[in-house]
Amino acid sequence: MDREEAARLVEQYSPAVYRLAYARTGSREDAEDITQETFLRLVRTAPVFRDGEHCKAWLLRVAANCAGDLHRSLWRRRAVPLEEAGQMAAPEPPEDYRVVVHLYYYEELSTAEIAKVLGKREGTSVPA
Repeated sequence: MDREEAARLVEQYSPAVYRLAYARTGSREDAEDITQETFLRLVRTAPVFRDGEHCKAWLLRVAANCAGDLHRSLWRRRAVPLEEAGQMAAPEPPEDYRVVVHLYYYEELSTAEIAKVLGKREGTSVPA
């Protein structure tokens, strides 16, 4: 993949990748890191896409995987938010539902496309 093509794909798809990463992490810094890692993987692997939708789906899947990797990392599991140090924080809605809602309403993907992006069957009862 040449620089011009990579730059064009970053320009075209980085907003969608960032929005998904932010929806998954709730952190600007983490979303920026995930966006950068997603496009680094694009340049490193240089996959061949059938069309723009295939490219977008690939990028969103990689971003979802990177966000999942970050969430499962040892560092994340050991981190304790400041509010928990003194008191219990209110429970948050499940993150997996946020990702599905984001992909459906903001990225306008069909349920079949969402299932592909998240690596799940379309009829799965648990979204991600």
